[in-house]
Amino acid sequence: MSSRREKSVNALEGPVTDVAAEFPERHVLVKCPGCRRVIDQAKLRDNLDVCPRCGHHLRLSGRKRMRVTVDAGTFEEWDRDLAATDFLEFPGYPEKLEAAREKSHEADAVVCGRGLVGGHDCALFFMNADFMMGSMGSVVGEKICRVFERATELGLPVVGFTVSGGARMQEGTTSLMQMAKVSAAVRRHSEAGLFYVTVLTDPTTGGVTASFAMEGDVIIAEPGALVGFAGPRVIEQTTHKRLPAGFQRAEFLLEHGFCDLIVTRGDMVATLSELLALHEGVAPATGAPHALSHEEPRGRRSSRARRAPEPETAYDIVKLTRSTDRATSLELIERSLDGFVELHGDRLFADDAAVVAGIGWKGDRVMTVVAIERGSSTKERVRRNFGMAHPEGYRKAQRLMRQAEKFHRPVLCLVDTSGAYCGIGAEERGQGEAIASSLVEMSGLSTPIVSVVVGEGGSGGALALAVADRVLMLGSAAYSVVSPEGCASIIWKDAKRADEAAEALRITAPDLARLGIIDGVVPDFGLTHAEIAHDLMREVELALDELDGLSSDELVSRRYDKFRAMGGDRICSR
Repeated sequence: MSSRREKSVNALEGPVTDVAAEFPERHVLVKCPGCRRVIDQAKLRDNLDVCPRCGHHLRLSGRKRMRVTVDAGTFEEWDRDLAATDFLEFPGYPEKLEAAREKSHEADAVVCGRGLVGGHDCALFFMNADFMMGSMGSVVGEKICRVFERATELGLPVVGFTVSGGARMQEGTTSLMQMAKVSAAVRRHSEAGLFYVTVLTDPTTGGVTASFAMEGDVIIAEPGALVGFAGPRVIEQTTHKRLPAGFQRAEFLLEHGFCDLIVTRGDMVATLSELLALHEGVAPATGAPHALSHEEPRGRRSSRARRAPEPETAYDIVKLTRSTDRATSLELIERSLDGFVELHGDRLFADDAAVVAGIGWKGDRVMTVVAIERGSSTKERVRRNFGMAHPEGYRKAQRLMRQAEKFHRPVLCLVDTSGAYCGIGAEERGQGEAIASSLVEMSGLSTPIVSVVVGEGGSGGALALAVADRVLMLGSAAYSVVSPEGCASIIWKDAKRADEAAEALRITAPDLARLGIIDGVVPDFGLTHAEIAHDLMREVELALDELDGLSSDELVSRRYDKFRAMGGDRICSR
């Protein structure tokens, strides 16, 4: 019996599962490729082919993926009968095509169409690893290109699930050209102001990764999915080095800034539905995955700050901004919004934990939120670099702001930083350029921007998120060209005179309001964190209500005039 079972395993090993044993009465056991344990196939199917023991996401065929994603009875398939031909007369290709069609019962490696996901109408494509490992040939390229063209005509968002071993070599350079062809269609769809979300599944490699898989407005990955341009074996053969654990996996992608979210299969439909609603400008339905309860956030301190005497000097306020007892940007988000989906990465190098960015909603208003986060505990502050952003943090903010402009969402920025990070790596990756680009981006952004200095507003690192139509400050916040300690050291060569520097710099909210640098002060002394969050969001909503009536041209023009005037009235001719 044991040898028969071993033969059965060897004979049936495939890209999706390893069958460990098969018994009469349809009782089948499956071996998980992750933990190598045996699971009842019925339980595995009920769990959407995710191992209940280790969470390994097994591969799904394109059609099965469609069935677990699209609302029942709503899928209208497009171009099902398009099939590849052996136009190069490549040796053995006709036989491979025939074997793939027999195995998968599909004409080629992608299923395309239109349907509802959580009630939201969209165009969809589902790549299929069962057909020649999801390789991209002319039919795959043609079908996906048509999806984007039809979606553009119909004004539909596109949801795409990728899985691929890369280009289909049997179709030569024609296969390579599909990368450019689909990418051009993606661009046209984007220029029409339409939403595209990609879901990267295991594996997504080669030309698919280097084209439409990485072109989504939002990029989601399934846990543990292998994603990369070159496959691991090719890299090891080229470099003659063993790859580190987790290299090219979804978690590696998130850390390095190349995807927004990692979402388990069980949460995928709800997350897609939430994102589709937000990109329609509609607050998601009750129970959305990223809805906020406004309960005491876990791991946070008491919602009431310690009662302390109201600060007497500007330097007292500076010290107050650095207190571990004050509400952080993320806590204010959690307490003031109805929901918030954090999106990650600059798409260039990394995800900077010092900058939190994503899409939030309050009532019926959907907005892009960008915040500098210090962290509350020591461990969290270290992870977030004490709120000192790297270049990739500012580039993440720019990416999300461009999306806000595309989808006509207002932008809310919360600023709390001693300044942009000064370090070798930050300089190597262009800290100055990243801040400069933020200033240019925000000055011309054709959607309303409200920025609030909620703690310390340190120099260019703070200004990079504060070129806004309305700039507000909490009463206990400070905003300065340089820290008082830095000013005292530079001017008087004595850091102990920081209190004098703080007074001279005029860095408090009332001083800056009188100078015309900020537009309003939100009083917060003696209030609980929840009360501060409520009052702050009330002022933000009032500002956005005023700005909503302005055209894009008016917004940009008034923003220019606002900053153009700063300092102009302080100049005199000799």
